[in-house]
Amino acid sequence: MNTLLHLAPQSLKIELPKPAPDDWDRTYGVDFFIKITNSYIGLQVKPISSGKSLNDYQWIEMHRNNHLKFQAKHGGKVFFIFSVKGANGKKTIYNTEVIEEILAEIRRLS
Repeated sequence: MNTLLHLAPQSLKIELPKPAPDDWDRTYGVDFFIKITNSYIGLQVKPISSGKSLNDYQWIEMHRNNHLKFQAKHGGKVFFIFSVKGANGKKTIYNTEVIEEILAEIRRLS
């Protein structure tokens, strides 16, 4: 999750994503959150080890209603982050396009 902070422009002044409370994980499928003013952005992280157990579309559709409930209650969208282990053994973001989507949501809520 530090990757998001390092890629964010300094002008956004965002905090590191924090682990979501257990009830957010069970209710909304949110693993981490970023607080922006009085709203929250949700992040759901799915590791990709030796290939995806579900394709992106199935995974997203399974969680769409819970993520919409999160947005209605907390103001921000929920984003899927698919992670892979790089050659150096560190986790990296597979779907890097999500970073700009998250930054756009941060700007919207700021």
